[in-house]
Amino acid sequence: MKRKLFAVLTAGIMAASLLAPMTAFAEAEGADVASEDENTLSVYAWDANFNIPALEAAEKDYQENVNPDFKLNIITQSGSSDVENAVTLAGQSGDYSNLPDIVLFQDHYFQQFYVSYPEAWQDLSAADIDWSDFGAEKLSFSTYEDVHYGVPVDNGTAIMAYRTDLLEEAGYSMDDMRGCTWDKFIEVGKAVYEKTGKYLLCMDGSGNDLPYMMLQAEGESQFTDGEPTFASNEKYIQIIKDIVIMVENNILYLGNNWSEYTDQAIVGDMVAGVLNGNWIIPTMEQAAENSGKWEITSLPTLEGGAGFASNGGSSLYITGNCTKPELAADFLAKTFGAGSTATYDAALLNGGVITCSAKAGASEVYQEGIDFFNGQPIYSDIVAMGANVPVVEQSDYHYACRNYVGTAIQNLIQAGEPTDESVQAALQDAQDQLAFEMAG
Repeated sequence: MKRKLFAVLTAGIMAASLLAPMTAFAEAEGADVASEDENTLSVYAWDANFNIPALEAAEKDYQENVNPDFKLNIITQSGSSDVENAVTLAGQSGDYSNLPDIVLFQDHYFQQFYVSYPEAWQDLSAADIDWSDFGAEKLSFSTYEDVHYGVPVDNGTAIMAYRTDLLEEAGYSMDDMRGCTWDKFIEVGKAVYEKTGKYLLCMDGSGNDLPYMMLQAEGESQFTDGEPTFASNEKYIQIIKDIVIMVENNILYLGNNWSEYTDQAIVGDMVAGVLNGNWIIPTMEQAAENSGKWEITSLPTLEGGAGFASNGGSSLYITGNCTKPELAADFLAKTFGAGSTATYDAALLNGGVITCSAKAGASEVYQEGIDFFNGQPIYSDIVAMGANVPVVEQSDYHYACRNYVGTAIQNLIQAGEPTDESVQAALQDAQDQLAFEMAG
């Protein structure tokens, strides 16, 4: 069943690849992905302003503290989909020779790629890594049947950020928001919009990551033993109902696309609150005029109390093409895997990459107050929150589920005045469509 889904998924990827310029693949094929130099490793990664500086920091750290002759050949891809496409092409052909030694890979995608192409990955369990230094939820993505395949890089822990000046204008403070219920959030959101004309929350309407994060903060999943069960989950029904209520009351702004969400809503100063993986922080910081006005905390929950969730993040994996697995494992173990402050401090300062390592998160750099967030030491706070994100069941169908639920939300918004019955019916329809796809 998984392979059938994956064939559909990869067919879509391949079709999209044929329509777009194959720049990244052309560069990869011409690049030295398998150097004979015993001190050189190649890696696929993307984002010159985020992940690449983190890898450069690790390379320098390893050179200075382990092997001065070491070289990391970073082959920049235009996006994460290029890495996924490269693994797909290699796996379908059974020829992994065009893959680099290491790839950066999105957390949510890894397990479905492992199931389809197990020979594309090498076991990292024997590496000299203290796995307990990382949060259990983060490791759950890169671990399959108790075998470790990836080393965490960036932290996907979700933050709930608020504009303290706008809260104050509406008669509230951060004390009202810490550990609050979603009912309280809705109350505050109504007041904020009435007093300031700002939304208390925004989200990309086509992505719809919000329901997943809200449910994870409750410690629950959309799946049970591999099957979708969200239509009968009372908490999920209430979550979707609250989302529709927030849209109807100008508390939640749903952008039509990613650019509208980031550029218009967040940078364009439409909102008094932001909820997403902490990688959204650089986007928030583009509105420099709001420096000093933001603070972060955990997510609201249905019953109250701190809620923790994650969204996004990636890890590094040794590929089946790597002929120097000992060097690759040692490099990863002594940089990202060791919670090295030399690696992670530079990754944070140069690229904004926040560690998942508790050890690295205790460094002086992580304890510093951040001016944009009113002097709050947000980076150490995020690492601490990440350690509390609950492990919930993941699925190869995570993104398919998100799409069907997103359609259900849009239908409910158009219908207006949601009830428990109308929400449950919409979710049942979404679940039936997902189950049909899974059975195909």
